[in-house]
Amino acid sequence: MLSRKTKYGFKALSFLARREDNEPVQIEVISKAENISQKFLESILLTLKKAGYLGAKKGKGGGYYLLEKSRNTPIAAFYRVLEGPIAMVPCVSLNFYEKCEDCPDEDLCSVHNLMIQVRDNTLSIMENTSLSDFVKNQLT
Repeated sequence: MLSRKTKYGFKALSFLARREDNEPVQIEVISKAENISQKFLESILLTLKKAGYLGAKKGKGGGYYLLEKSRNTPIAAFYRVLEGPIAMVPCVSLNFYEKCEDCPDEDLCSVHNLMIQVRDNTLSIMENTSLSDFVKNQLT
């Protein structure tokens, strides 16, 4: 299940990506437009800034803005920053693999094999959808 943090992060990213200019936007504006708690949004935007996807300007006229490279970034990258692994179980994670303690043989585990398919299909969509694609899909 998608956490509120990731859902709100996607909403904030799409808000910034839909803007025609790339001027900084105050947190309050995004918060009101997307119905997100301002304090929670501040934490999310800071996480995305630290990951190198957003810029910030302090002072009058300040706020957060989308870095140009982020428009072509796959949704999977944002997901991993905000949520963590894409895989539903650790034994099929490509970046955060951990063996399941209750499974003697992953190759014979029906759950493992199903979750590989789920991971691969989810990853295919997320890796092949950029932030620009995500926003375009909202506008059509």
